[in-house]
Amino acid sequence: MNKNDLVAAVADKTGLTKKDSERVINAVIDGIQEALAGGERVSLVGFGTFEVRQRKSRVGRNPRTGETIQIPGNAVPTFKAGKTLREMVTKR
Repeated sequence: MNKNDLVAAVADKTGLTKKDSERVINAVIDGIQEALAGGERVSLVGFGTFEVRQRKSRVGRNPRTGETIQIPGNAVPTFKAGKTLREMVTKR
């Protein structure tokens, strides 16, 4: 499913137009992005939790030369599925 498919599904379930559905989806995505950028955690009960985690710096290896390099730590967005979502997926 891509974004257009999601917009169509939301429009079908809510009775909104596709244009209004796209605005709603964009607003939700923007809200999640802004919260994560601000260091907040976003929890949608039953669906899951979005948060930013810090990766530690580590030593890596250049595959071409075999030379060891230092890979710096950084922040990465993560998602952990909620119980309801996990149960729906595992029943498939």
